Amino acid sequence: MKQIISTEKAPAAIGPYAQGVAAGKLIITSGQLPLDPATGAFPEGIKEQTRQSLTNVKAILEEGGAGMGDVIKTTVFLSDMNNFGAMNEVYAEFFGEGGYPSRSAVEVARLPKDALVEIEVIAVAP
Repeated sequence: MKQIISTEKAPAAIGPYAQGVAAGKLIITSGQLPLDPATGAFPEGIKEQTRQSLTNVKAILEEGGAGMGDVIKTTVFLSDMNNFGAMNEVYAEFFGEGGYPSRSAVEVARLPKDALVEIEVIAVAP
């Protein structure tokens, strides 16, 4: 049985999808753009956009009863692979060394609202 996860601490969906879905202990988030849920604006630069995307992911996971330490897989979509190093620096701040999840990182032609990054995760709640 699936349960929709929704929180005001992350941006509302901009289409016909849920912020996150839980199925048993499995939690899957939709891709999170770096939108500040309070202002609806993007921060400047790849580092701050990465930080905001992961902050949004964290809020959704917490609403579903999980945390960043419960993430088992991430997918990072970048508008420019030249931003990989800077994204990676911030990404590492959100996951404890030795407990990193599996990850894919891909460059895409374009992201919604011309974001620099979008991040989705799969987690297993405790």
